[in-house]
Amino acid sequence: MTGPGSITWPPAPMKTERLLLREPEAGDHAAFIELFTSPEVGTYLGGPRPRDECERALPETPERRPGLFVIGLDGAMIGAIEFNPRDAERRSHVRPDAGETELGYLLLPEAWGHGCAAEACAAALGWFADALPGEPVALCTRTANDRSMRLAAKLGFAYRRSRRGPSGSSRRFRARSHQGNGGRTNSRSASDSSWRPITRP
Repeated sequence: MTGPGSITWPPAPMKTERLLLREPEAGDHAAFIELFTSPEVGTYLGGPRPRDECERALPETPERRPGLFVIGLDGAMIGAIEFNPRDAERRSHVRPDAGETELGYLLLPEAWGHGCAAEACAAALGWFADALPGEPVALCTRTANDRSMRLAAKLGFAYRRSRRGPSGSSRRFRARSHQGNGGRTNSRSASDSSWRPITRP
């Protein structure tokens, strides 16, 4: 596995029909707080973080790191996408010895239901495919999360297997390998993984 840490960062901001994918900046601080403390966003992620804890932990200028994109709409941050490499120190629930890159995304509730997650993830996956041709990307979502299940299928992720977590809820693990050429992809068997969301403070 190579992963986003092996490429030149940051890339130029990416524009889609409605959105802008870019690095975090100081003005995104409040939106990150809202993401991490939102009960709706945290429903399938173990619940929201306490606001005072996030305000203490999150720097005024959010951390910039390879693979982390802010999703912007009309000049405002509405969410974030992260390509997160996993290695032997962050073992997969399915293949403990596997190195892999995982896709995570979070959007503010007001951005739900308008196709923004699909538009942003498709653009980010196209960038990843061009930057690291043939490198597999993995994603996992709880089966109860209907929106994420539909999005995974729409993005071309193929079902791999289910797993029952400590809470008793099953999870479906999906994986997809990518090729460049304008974001066109080939779905096929790739590394299994568990999903790790955008890193929270």
